[in-house]
Amino acid sequence: MIKLSRGGTYLINGTKLVPDTSSAAQRIKELTGSAVTQQDAQKGTIAYSILKSHNHSGDTTQLKLKFDSLASHDLTFVGVIQTAKASGLERFPLPYVLTNCHNSLCAVGGTLNEDDHRFGLSAAKKYGGIFVPPHQSVIHSYMREMYASCGAMILGSDSHTRYGALGTMGIGEGGGELVKQLLEKTYDIDYPEVICVYLTGKPQPGVGPQDIALAIIGAVFNNGYVKNKVMEFVGPGVKTLSADYRNGIDIMTTETSCLSSIWKTDEAIEEYFICHKRPEAYRELDTGPVAWYYGLVEVDLSKIEPMIALPFHPANAYTIKALQANLKDILHQVELDAKELINPNMQVSLINKIVSGNLKVDQGVIAGCAGGIYENIIDAAEIIGMNSLGNDEFALSIYPASQPVMIELSKQGTMSRLMNAGVTIRTAFCGPCFGAGDVPANGQISIRNTTRNFPNREGSKPTAGQMACVALMDARSIAATAVNGGMLTPATELTGMKYKSPAFYFDKTVYDNRVYNGFKNAYPSEPLQYGPNIADWPEIGGLEYDILLGVASVITDPVTTTDELIPSGDASTYRSNPVKMAEFTLSRKDPAYVGEAKRYQDMENARVAGGEASDELKDVFKRITSIQGMQGVEYKTTGIGSLIYAIKPGDGSAREQAASCQRVLGGCANIAKEYATKRYRSNLINWGIIPFIMNDAPQFNVGEYIFIPCIRTAIMAGINEVNAFHIGESINKIALSIGDMTDDERRILIAGSLINFYK
Repeated sequence: MIKLSRGGTYLINGTKLVPDTSSAAQRIKELTGSAVTQQDAQKGTIAYSILKSHNHSGDTTQLKLKFDSLASHDLTFVGVIQTAKASGLERFPLPYVLTNCHNSLCAVGGTLNEDDHRFGLSAAKKYGGIFVPPHQSVIHSYMREMYASCGAMILGSDSHTRYGALGTMGIGEGGGELVKQLLEKTYDIDYPEVICVYLTGKPQPGVGPQDIALAIIGAVFNNGYVKNKVMEFVGPGVKTLSADYRNGIDIMTTETSCLSSIWKTDEAIEEYFICHKRPEAYRELDTGPVAWYYGLVEVDLSKIEPMIALPFHPANAYTIKALQANLKDILHQVELDAKELINPNMQVSLINKIVSGNLKVDQGVIAGCAGGIYENIIDAAEIIGMNSLGNDEFALSIYPASQPVMIELSKQGTMSRLMNAGVTIRTAFCGPCFGAGDVPANGQISIRNTTRNFPNREGSKPTAGQMACVALMDARSIAATAVNGGMLTPATELTGMKYKSPAFYFDKTVYDNRVYNGFKNAYPSEPLQYGPNIADWPEIGGLEYDILLGVASVITDPVTTTDELIPSGDASTYRSNPVKMAEFTLSRKDPAYVGEAKRYQDMENARVAGGEASDELKDVFKRITSIQGMQGVEYKTTGIGSLIYAIKPGDGSAREQAASCQRVLGGCANIAKEYATKRYRSNLINWGIIPFIMNDAPQFNVGEYIFIPCIRTAIMAGINEVNAFHIGESINKIALSIGDMTDDERRILIAGSLINFYK
């Protein structure tokens, strides 16, 4: 089904794979008639040509990228614009799309959400941006329809910024990286490794893009095979997939932890752009005669079966057949995972969902950038047909990803057929992906063609005793389950199904009538429209030469998601108020964190104000000065902050609040064994939080201190290995590393934040 190959691989003429062994050079010469070096073959990838055309460093090993357009939604754009404004923003120098697809409901927190939407429109007028009102489109559908083009690059403040199937390299990052682009700076990274994803065969009827995606995620996530790399989709199997189908796979590559994705393009993509009235956006993208890749993922599409990703990660993937064959054992393991990942006292019961030897689910959702695409809904409607969902507990909601998709489905009569069957149709909205729409009841299990099923993503509050579970599935098997009364059913079990897939006709009239397009037409005198909850960033100080870090939280889970660092849902209401938002930091993972972080922040505030050290700090500094060589350390010149330890933090969302909220509370550092994503590490740096690495297991506890001498000097000099001292019951030396950073990243840490650096 899926095979991973270690070591490099050559792709010859897009069809022949040659392992990079000692005989590779001879084999390539036989196939092509000429000798090719590995260095030259690296230039034969699609990714190389796109990265090279966007690079402004003059060095293809150290990239400084400028993007063609930017995208943010209403969970992130206020913070991005406020940060850019504080850093000297005068206008948007490139198309910047502000969508309103996350807090579209405006149902929590009074006027706060709609106040943010008004702020976004005023910013689009003032700085020359594009404003997509609520319910018109989810962010990635709009960018596919209106801005993706072959050979382009798009940067978005959402982790699922992926348009590779349309020939566009999309990267999801925290808001700080978008701020740099708005200030006409660059996105700086080492040239990424490129992995070949070689597709063969053709999917079985009833197998959808989410099935392919989950199979790939299950094969590559836990081993980090594509982490921070570019996935390049090639091979004869690509031609068997429609553009919509490719988009459905591509959007989920974020869950592999890759940096970006890109696909070869062909007539299916050309037809997509013709349909969307942008034929000029198409050009053929393909590998050169010889291309070299760091690794190889071989996917036989014909062997992929309907999949299900059980809680609490898209990588927890099984074929539905395998789950049904081992139902009790696998569900029991999920129950044990809940105790380990969420709360040892948490009672998650899935075994009681077994009815007559099958899993009975309570709810289905098809929504967002992964689920709400045209062909998914067409095929789901074909399966449901004239059947009834019944009037029992099982419910199904479908959210078309954009108004043009909704309009076309309505013209065809698809919407009325689904609604008559009992399906609830909703407008374009990302809520089900993060717990702001169709939240299941306590103890229920929901199957969803959405992007994630992390703990708490569906709206649970374990600390309040409220816990539901989400499993990811493809729209086709969700529809098959729906017509089977909620009994888990793979779509391939349906006999006699013929998927008609009527052509899609894109009509952008609704966008012409509702979307504000002010690019290149900025009105600097236009005032920004603030609401009571929209606040500026608080003042943040620079980095002192020595720092004393109070341990505010120690998390020993294998992975800590951004949803656990700063939960979505109700917390998101306050995303435009940094101080209020910070109150939710780690609230569902470590509720004591905020109080502990504030305790250290009070110490720093007192120090900066010239106050005396507390008795606790006097004792700590007395112990520090007893260390050989530390006699000159003084309280008045030592910065005090808090730190979080986690084994592997930052999996998931690009939201910068996972870092900025720590900083607002006085956080100065993370210590980790590794960082789950490049974007979380970048968020830390952009907010002045030092991303330390420590190989050993932590011996320190909450309430103890880590003293790091000469840290400012070490960062300025580019020294990556530093010595620190754990001030606990005894004093112990610990080794920390920072990892490679660009000159600008070091200067941002010294300044204390990206805002300070640019200001």
